[in-house]
Amino acid sequence: MPVRKGAPALLSAGTLCAALLLTGCASPAPPAPAPPASTTAPASGDSRPAQGPPGVAANDLASAPVATPRIPGIGPATQALVPAATTQALVVTGATADSNTALVSLYSRAATGRWTEIAGPWPAHNALRGWTDDHTAGDLRSPIGVFRIGDAGGLLPDPGARLPYDQDEEFEISGTGLSGEPLEGSFDHVIAIDYNRVPGRSPLDRERPLGEEKGGGVWIHVDHGGPTQACVALDREVLRELLRALDPAAEPVVVMGPAPELAR
Repeated sequence: MPVRKGAPALLSAGTLCAALLLTGCASPAPPAPAPPASTTAPASGDSRPAQGPPGVAANDLASAPVATPRIPGIGPATQALVPAATTQALVVTGATADSNTALVSLYSRAATGRWTEIAGPWPAHNALRGWTDDHTAGDLRSPIGVFRIGDAGGLLPDPGARLPYDQDEEFEISGTGLSGEPLEGSFDHVIAIDYNRVPGRSPLDRERPLGEEKGGGVWIHVDHGGPTQACVALDREVLRELLRALDPAAEPVVVMGPAPELAR
């Protein structure tokens, strides 16, 4: 699933809670003929470049394709969905398609192209019924794919986030979760996952470009101790740490899904 990219309409606290619970070049003259290629090493003081193996031109060696480094555990098809400019990736991995628990790690890409785990792995909850590559509202599955993460917010003050942060009372939530656990405090801090939403807006924005039937309001939020509707939930202090680490200049994304899917 590719990274997906209107006036926002905000809900009241009660309506928001209910909605979230029910979703989530002159040509030059011809050059002089080149001397025959040699496979012998140049004599001492010879400034000519060494020749490649028989039958392989030096230009061919210079233009030979180089394998693109991948995030550990991520296959070529999934890696191809990560934008070339992205240098931070949050990877959420479930054991199977039906797992509602996952491991989360933050990776950073160096100038050499190599991806390195810089934080994690952390335990997390995802949707009750696991994962899907065709998420719909109320299916109790988290969407599989690579999605931008660039907007944050919460009921509590900004803990030092580098992403734009919207503190708002509309993030208040009450009631109980799918396992009967209290939901209070779940939205103290959140990071919006750009699934069926308009990037660059508060997580509270309700516009759904793909339509309401495709769900929305898929966030990374505080873990309430049980599975979610579609979101990813992390320990409160871990989430605060993540908010301070994610850098908009790194064009961060979340890569999420069951391990067998992500390895493709």
